[in-house]
Amino acid sequence: MYILRSASLNDLDDLYDLSQLMLFINLPPDKEIIKTKIESSIKAFTKPSRKLWENHYLFVLEDTKAQRIVGTSMIHAQHGTEDEPHYFFTVGQENKFSMSLNTGFIHGTLKLGLDTNGPTEIGGLILDPEFRKSDKKLGKQLSFVRFLYMGMFPDRFKDTIHSELMPPFDNEGHAPLWEAIGRRFLNLEYHEADVLSRSNKEFILNLFPSDTIYMTLLPIEARNAIGKVGDSTAPVKRMLESIGFKYMNEVDPFDGGPHYRAKLKDITPVKDLFEVEILIRDKIIKSDVESIMASLPTEDGTFKAAYISGNLNKGSPAKFIIDPEEAKELGLKEDFKTFATYL
Repeated sequence: MYILRSASLNDLDDLYDLSQLMLFINLPPDKEIIKTKIESSIKAFTKPSRKLWENHYLFVLEDTKAQRIVGTSMIHAQHGTEDEPHYFFTVGQENKFSMSLNTGFIHGTLKLGLDTNGPTEIGGLILDPEFRKSDKKLGKQLSFVRFLYMGMFPDRFKDTIHSELMPPFDNEGHAPLWEAIGRRFLNLEYHEADVLSRSNKEFILNLFPSDTIYMTLLPIEARNAIGKVGDSTAPVKRMLESIGFKYMNEVDPFDGGPHYRAKLKDITPVKDLFEVEILIRDKIIKSDVESIMASLPTEDGTFKAAYISGNLNKGSPAKFIIDPEEAKELGLKEDFKTFATYL
């Protein structure tokens, strides 16, 4: 059984182990930083600030049988403020034509922009590679639990949801756009600049080129990476597009990864959100078994959810019947009303 829930300090060691698997900017291999993220998340879930940019939500996926955390995902309620703007390159084009030569060209362009009243950002989805081929759709669970939560508490988030996807990297792990632009103006490694930008964005505005950049002047590797995603990120791109996200003709100014956005109310799992009464009963008609992602009861302001199987009877409210064995695994002792959506 797998449970999705808000992170607790008891998860610190498991999250630290997860951070060792590869380099994750959102989950660095530093226990003190991870502890700070957990503490910030606990505060956001239990007593969210009216200053949305202060609220960082950290979800974990727990394998209850193994009693360990195998994945995580995150929400930042507002990404982009006066003190820490959201920076991006707008991707456009410019037409050039010579009457005397009867020749014209269309040039791709990049232009640095910023947003001081930014959207809600989703990110930080990490799943232990050992669990990526599970038939339980664990990666999708980690992604959709955020939409379930935002759909239940829309007043805690902006009406626009933002996602930044990773671009393709070269064989040495370098970001081609960074090598073509960023390194020339900052003289830093890509990952150094990315980590620095998490706590200090002043250098982006003051050191990056502020005028139009013509893609024609960039190496072919950099041009081909702008707005594209790497092979490992392609499934995430397809998933986002399938639930209503669209490419915004914006890219990350460091690596050229595409920016996707959608209105919260238009995201499919949010539109599909429904109230349901969970009933624990001995008999379930197996031929009618369905699965839903449902929020589970908590008493301390934390959050818990699970992808559960049972019998759905649609109505107002809908009723979802689960058997006592599954209820026991979920720690459920009595019927309750909640909200759910579909994967």
